[in-house]
Amino acid sequence: QLQLVESGGALVQPGGSLRLSCANSGFTLDYYAIGWFRQAPGKEREGVSCISSGGGGSANYADSVKGRFTISRDNAKNTVYLQMNSLKPEDTAVYFCAAGRFCRWSPAWFDYWGRGTQVTVSS
Repeated sequence: QLQLVESGGALVQPGGSLRLSCANSGFTLDYYAIGWFRQAPGKEREGVSCISSGGGGSANYADSVKGRFTISRDNAKNTVYLQMNSLKPEDTAVYFCAAGRFCRWSPAWFDYWGRGTQVTVSS
């Protein structure tokens, strides 16, 4: 059973950076695609980025974060990261990581979820 735990959320000013972590204390993450999703108040959960399974996993990004966010995985640490640069107020949301078999934008494709970490971008 995977137990995903997100960390790294914080209050940051526009233009700032944060690095989110998604760690697992159960099975290795190597075999799973890991997605980052976010949900702002009153809005649906949306996909932000995803990295496919394996050591050389390919990365995918939503148009809204391309060029600003970078997803990566450290299989030795059983952790997936989301580096977020040039943050904007519209990036404010609770960020979740999730594990599934394939990278898909729909949350329904992911079987395991963390509890989320709050990211607030405000001056």
